[in-house]
Amino acid sequence: MKCIEEASLDAMDSREELKLLEEICDKAREKERLDGEEVERLREIFGERFDRAWRLVEEGRIKRYVFQPSGRIMWIAVGKEKEYLLLPEAAYCSCDDFYYRVVDGEAALCYHLIAQRLAEALGRFEEVYEGDEFYDDLMAEWRSQALEG
Repeated sequence: MKCIEEASLDAMDSREELKLLEEICDKAREKERLDGEEVERLREIFGERFDRAWRLVEEGRIKRYVFQPSGRIMWIAVGKEKEYLLLPEAAYCSCDDFYYRVVDGEAALCYHLIAQRLAEALGRFEEVYEGDEFYDDLMAEWRSQALEG
């Protein structure tokens, strides 16, 4: 027989997943780290998606591009074969998992978006500064990688 907390995790909807992730990220931002209890809670909520996300964070594969002088910001997750465009405010990622699991309602976030939120909260991302003149070319490159599927 499952305990109430386990049963509630099974029934957790996307909004609850997002809310819990944001709460944990807020705590991590304050402490500048995740403690063991928070890691286990994230693993309970997201399962393998958390493990894959955490690996991206630990390997420094989340990048924040800052375009100057506009200050536009774009987030990128560096995958094994391509880079994925992340729009955290829209909870969007250009990966296949986003299209197959998130759009279909099976998951709230793909692991790239989980990694971005954790990396931002912990300050564990690579920051890349580019001139605004490179924005269109980089966006075209990232979009073309998404279309390669």
